[in-house]
Amino acid sequence: MEILEDRAAWDAAFRTGWLAHYERTGTIDFKQYNRPKNGTAPGGPSVDLSRSRLVLISTAGGYLPITQEPFDAANPLGDYTIRLIPTGTPLSDIAYAHDHYDHTAVNADPQVLLPLGHLEELVIEKQIGDLTSNVISFMGYQPDVGRVLDELIPAIRTAVMAEGAQAALLVPS
Repeated sequence: MEILEDRAAWDAAFRTGWLAHYERTGTIDFKQYNRPKNGTAPGGPSVDLSRSRLVLISTAGGYLPITQEPFDAANPLGDYTIRLIPTGTPLSDIAYAHDHYDHTAVNADPQVLLPLGHLEELVIEKQIGDLTSNVISFMGYQPDVGRVLDELIPAIRTAVMAEGAQAALLVPS
């Protein structure tokens, strides 16, 4: 099953519409953005969470400012890279580089976007088998779906496989 149905049509519409407008004017106009649509949602088999290793994936743009570069949040074309954050990292050590959501809630309680404490409780209660060593973080603003498919998803997949995860929880920002 394709992740994006009729990718060529989406790509052509993106390049001649939203991207062409941005390149011509230097302004972003999401009224011209062709949102990807699928008739069938991609998916896979279910897993028993109580016996699975879970990876937390967050689109909040979280990174470790002492050891990692922030995401390029100001880039109007997006940032398609990931950061790995050890699950034992104190939430107060994580910064958020993402200009496309209101940070009020995450600043008040980082668990709204990185619910590590709640997930650890679920491991103790044996509702989740285990957590991976790292959280996978990326910036959720990426207008070029082709780059998501060709760059971001392969990087996330490689990280998920390296973590030995059988399940994932995606927390969007």
